[in-house]
Amino acid sequence: MKLPDKFLHVLNRSFHECTTECSNNCSCTAYAYTNLSSNGAMADQSRCLLWTGELVDTGKYSNYNDNLHLRLANSPASKRKKRNINNGSMLGYLSFSNEIGGEHLDFSFVSFEDIATATDNFSESKQIGSGGFGKVYKGILQGDNEVAIKRLSKGSAQGIEEFRNEIILIAKLQHKNLVRLLGCCIFGDERLLIYEYLPNKSLDAFLFDDRRQYVLDWPTRFQIIKGVARGLLYLHQDSRLTVIHRDLKPSNILLDSEMTPKISDFGMARVFGGNKQEAKTTRVVGTYGYMSPEYVMGGAFSVKSDTYSFGVLLLEIVSGLKITSPQLVENFVSLTTYAWRLWADGKATELVHSSFAENCSLNEVLRCIQVGLLCVQDRPDDRPLMSSVTFMMENESASLPAPKQPAYVGLQNFESEESRENSVNTVSITAVEGR
Repeated sequence: MKLPDKFLHVLNRSFHECTTECSNNCSCTAYAYTNLSSNGAMADQSRCLLWTGELVDTGKYSNYNDNLHLRLANSPASKRKKRNINNGSMLGYLSFSNEIGGEHLDFSFVSFEDIATATDNFSESKQIGSGGFGKVYKGILQGDNEVAIKRLSKGSAQGIEEFRNEIILIAKLQHKNLVRLLGCCIFGDERLLIYEYLPNKSLDAFLFDDRRQYVLDWPTRFQIIKGVARGLLYLHQDSRLTVIHRDLKPSNILLDSEMTPKISDFGMARVFGGNKQEAKTTRVVGTYGYMSPEYVMGGAFSVKSDTYSFGVLLLEIVSGLKITSPQLVENFVSLTTYAWRLWADGKATELVHSSFAENCSLNEVLRCIQVGLLCVQDRPDDRPLMSSVTFMMENESASLPAPKQPAYVGLQNFESEESRENSVNTVSITAVEGR
């Protein structure tokens, strides 16, 4: 037959390698191993031709005798066999870790073929986000089950560790304010994570968008603040392991259809067993502005590091200002110092965002500002535990201590968020990796 037009010419492949090349490419619809001169191209030795779309301008003619190998859908039996093989390799990939105590991981291993189909082969129209790990796509699995699929950037060693970390740490964690991990996929050098799909995406899409921030009235903001606090309390105290998130920020707070917050992205998290709740590292990871002073300067982190990040997040939710955008606040280097000065001068109400300033419970807002300032205090011992934070916000009669002035952090000396995606600051005690 006459071979179709619009083929991909792959050099230096044997027939067997050509077959494998098509099998490993989920977009491949057909392949041929032929002498290109018979196809009207320049004379050449036998080469591998691949087709990744519709087969155009083909037909059966007497003066053509090339063989076109079509890729057909696998039978149910072969699919089951391949899925079992993939599941075995994935379990082997995770089995050398003892962080989960050798327990069975109760979630699905999804085939790469199914994921590629669900995302229209990772088309741009299906992309709903991106970050240091890679890109996130919306997909449909198993009929009408909407999911979010996070695809690891190829060649990212940090991303592979994040991938393992996320599976190991949150596969067993269940809480209404934590995003649910539904499954994963390992295929060749592909690493993918499958989560529940949350239609309102991340908090920063509302909080820092002039057109959408008005959706966040005060009851909604207060609900988000309390939900994040409960999620952190579960991680720190109520789950069977102590989990320190280490990268809490608005883009890692996802919102469901009812604006219920769910903490996501556990790639940077650390887990402790027993009574241990703090550690030290020479590799500081996280996002500038949300990292506590002791973590930035000395690599020490604990549950109080997350408390600091929560305090920054709380002040951002109340003000609508971004911690890493000091130019938004004249004469102040950061949101924390600006909030402190207003509170100390008795002008804390000026911090409240104008979209809800006239329609809010002033007592709730002022209480939240004071709790936020307690959380961003310089010394970890001065910061409250998340159990105290939730109690103080949900009990108006609870007395609150006066916060101390937060540390001065020169955010203007840091690179812009875009330029520091994978940057290293070698001036400080530790290597600081921004995200």
